[in-house]
Amino acid sequence: MKEKEIACDLVIIGTGMAGMAAALFAARRGLDAVQVGITGELGFASGPLDLLGVHPVAEGRMVGDPWQGIARLCRDEPLHPYAKLEIATIRRAMEDFLAFLQTGGYPHVTLGARNQMLVTAAGTRKPTYAVPHTMQHGPTALAHQAPCLLVGFEGLKGFSARQIALSLERHWPDLRPVRLPFPDAQGELYTEHMARSLDAAETRQKLVDAIRPHLGDAQYVGLPAVLGFYRTERVLADLQQGLGVPVFEIPTMLPAVTGVRLRELFEQRLPAMGIRPLWQQRVLGVQRVNGGRWSLAVGYTEAERLVVARSVLLCSGRFFGKGLHARRHAIQETIFDLPVVQPVDREAWHHKDLLDPQGHPINRAGVAVDENFRPVDHQGNTLFPNLFAAGSLLAYQDWMRQKCGSGLAVATACGAVNSCADFLKQVAPA
Repeated sequence: MKEKEIACDLVIIGTGMAGMAAALFAARRGLDAVQVGITGELGFASGPLDLLGVHPVAEGRMVGDPWQGIARLCRDEPLHPYAKLEIATIRRAMEDFLAFLQTGGYPHVTLGARNQMLVTAAGTRKPTYAVPHTMQHGPTALAHQAPCLLVGFEGLKGFSARQIALSLERHWPDLRPVRLPFPDAQGELYTEHMARSLDAAETRQKLVDAIRPHLGDAQYVGLPAVLGFYRTERVLADLQQGLGVPVFEIPTMLPAVTGVRLRELFEQRLPAMGIRPLWQQRVLGVQRVNGGRWSLAVGYTEAERLVVARSVLLCSGRFFGKGLHARRHAIQETIFDLPVVQPVDREAWHHKDLLDPQGHPINRAGVAVDENFRPVDHQGNTLFPNLFAAGSLLAYQDWMRQKCGSGLAVATACGAVNSCADFLKQVAPA
C-alpha cells in the first residue's frame, strides 16, 4: 500500500448520478464520507432530469403528472424502488438536488407538477421533469408550434437540424433548419470544444452575427447543447440579447456537454462540502473486519490504500457502470458478489421481438433491497446491516423505458443515505 488506512463513516461506491446525489445527501447529513469511482460515467447524462415519463411501459403511455404517475406505478409495481419511499421523500430529494444545481450556477427548470416535452437529437419528443435552464424555452416553443430556426453546424456529427425538422414535421411544421460554420473552427467539431469556446464573449458575438441573417420570422432559435461550459447563464443571455428571441439547447448524442457540466459541478463543490474524493480509482477488493466494518482496497489497477468504513453505499450502476457483469450463464454483481434478481436462464434474458413494448427481462435485473435499501438474498433476508444500495443497480425497474433514471438515482440515493445515517446513529463508533 502506498498510503495508510483511511477511516470513515461511509464509503460511497460510484460516481454516476446516484453516487453524486448520495455524496450530496451524505454531506448534508454531516456524514464523514469517502467517494470512490471513475468519474467519466456522468458525462453520459443528457441534461434533463426524468422523474417518470412513461407508465405503463407496455402501453407506452406518456405521463403528464409525474407525481400522480409515481403513485400509480407504486400501486401497479409494488417491488419498484420508488415504492420503498414516501412521495414526500422523493419530492424533498428532488427539491434538494435542484437547489444544489441552482446555487452551483446550472439551474434546472420545472413546470411544477407537470412533465414537459423535450425535443431530442433524433427528432423525437421525450417527456421529462426538469430541464437545464439552457433548454427551458424548447418545450414552450414546441408546445406552441412557434416559428423556429434550428441551427446545425458543419463538421458536427450526430446532430442534423434537417433530420430533426423532418422527423418533427407532423408535430412542429414551422421548424426551419439551417447549417452554418462554427466561428473560427474547421473540420470535425466536438461539442465540448464548442462549449468552451462560447465561454468567450468574442465567439458568442461571432455566432450571433452568423445566425442573425437567417432569422426571418423565427420566434425562437434552437441549437445543439454547446451554450457554454462554466458560464451558461451569461452565454444564453448574450445570445438572446444579440438575436432578440429566446434561444434553447437540444440534447446531443452522448457523451455530452450537459453531462460534463454536471460532473464538473459536483467535482468542484462536493470536496468543499466535506466529501473526501478518491476519484479515478476503483474498489479492487472488499472484506469484513472487526466489528462488522468494511475494509476496501482502493486503487486504479492495483491497491494503493485501504479504506475502513462503518458502512458502504453501493451506487455502481448496471452494465455500463460495471456494477453488473453478464457472464455466460448468469449476471453477477461485481464488488460484493451480491445475489442478483434475474431470469432463470440466459434464453429468458430477452424476448424474441427486439422492440417488444414491454422491454426485456434483463433490463429489470439487479440487486433487491429491503425497505431500508439494504441488499437482500433470494428469500428476502437482509444480508448486512451496514451495506446499502441505490440507483440503477436496483432490481424491478426499467429506468430507460420508464423515463425515470434521474429521479430513481436521486430518490433512492436519498433513501439509502437516510437509512445509513439512522444506522450510524444506533451503532457507536469503535
